Amino acid sequence: MAVNFTSQEISQKYDQFARWYDWVEGVPNVLGVSRLRRRLLRRASGNVLEVAVGTGKNLRFYQRDCRIVAADVSAEMLNVARKRAEKLSMDVSFLLADAEALPFPDKSFDTVVSSLTTCTFPDPVAALQEMARVCRSDGRILLLEHGRSNCEWLGRFQDRTADRLAKQLGCHWNRESLELVRKANLEVNAARRFFFGVFHQIEAEPRPGRAQDRAY
Repeated sequence: MAVNFTSQEISQKYDQFARWYDWVEGVPNVLGVSRLRRRLLRRASGNVLEVAVGTGKNLRFYQRDCRIVAADVSAEMLNVARKRAEKLSMDVSFLLADAEALPFPDKSFDTVVSSLTTCTFPDPVAALQEMARVCRSDGRILLLEHGRSNCEWLGRFQDRTADRLAKQLGCHWNRESLELVRKANLEVNAARRFFFGVFHQIEAEPRPGRAQDRAY
């Protein structure tokens, strides 16, 4: 039976385990995710919005001339990220916000970033559409995601364990990341898969005419 949480329930869940979330993320880091973060975030520039910043694991990979706004639905996750930014001597603006209803005007940012998040958003397509809305027409949307492996035995394992993991962590780890990006009508410029196709590194941009075409 599929497990689906509301944004409020996701917020409450992540508030509860914000203190030990970095320990959970130790597994992706062992698989080389930190290296993928560094490689992807070299492409970030200008006014940057990071959606669902979590505990701020991406912060140390940004260029120093980036002007960063970091949003998350969990206040406790933001508290951890704020402390990380202070240790890094970074000037970051933190904001409590729902990814599916970002409180910014259209075309506000040069770069929009999100990592390991489409698995958790209640409506990932809506969240991706919001990222496109607030991104400038000539801007970049940089995504590092995990999803269903294109290696069949591993994909089947993800399917079998998906509901259990979703119930525990709010994470649907067998979602098709690249397919979600395309459903959100983003223009995919580059996409690579790693670790048996589980991790996706995606660079996209708003498709021309997006703001006018979106159905609310």
